[in-house]
This record gives sequence, structure tokens and C-alpha cells, in this order.
Amino acid sequence: MLRLTRSNFSGPVNIGSEEMLSINQFARMIMDIAGKQLSIRHVPGPLGVRGRNSDNHVIRAKLGWAPSLPLRNGLERTYRWIEEQVKTGRSDQEKM
Repeated sequence: MLRLTRSNFSGPVNIGSEEMLSINQFARMIMDIAGKQLSIRHVPGPLGVRGRNSDNHVIRAKLGWAPSLPLRNGLERTYRWIEEQVKTGRSDQEKM
């Protein structure tokens, strides 16, 4: 359950997983959650960072909050919710 807290802080904050993942690891995690087996194809182009994670120190310091679920758990919940929306044909446009 999400608990909302009031705050006077109005700056930007990162909200995400502090788990370091490569794009390949992230893609494999999503495929596993979706039950899909796809190939990962690397296309020529500039090389970027090797992995991503979120630095949540500002939201922790200013709001006393930090994500409580591992990345995979949050992605599973999100994937299942989106899957249900697609199956039932609902969209944000229809709710307006």
C-alpha cells in the first residue's frame, strides 16, 4: 500500500531501483516476466553507459521514503497491470 506524505520539498527526485543492471539484463528480466523468448540484437551506434540505476538519496533525505520492492517485483506488478489493461481493451483515453 502506498502511503502519501505531505512535504514542502518541491525539487526533482529520482524514484527507481538502486539495483545496477545492464540493458541486456533488463531486457532478459522483462522477457522472463512476459514469458517470451526473444533474441537481443545489438545495432551499430555510439556506446553509452554500461548499466543504470537510480540514486535515491534525495528522496530518502527530503521525504524519508525509498522504494520498498526489488525491481523485478515492481516490474512484475506493472507488467501484469498493463497486460490486463490490454486484454480488457481499456485505455486512459476511454476513462476520460
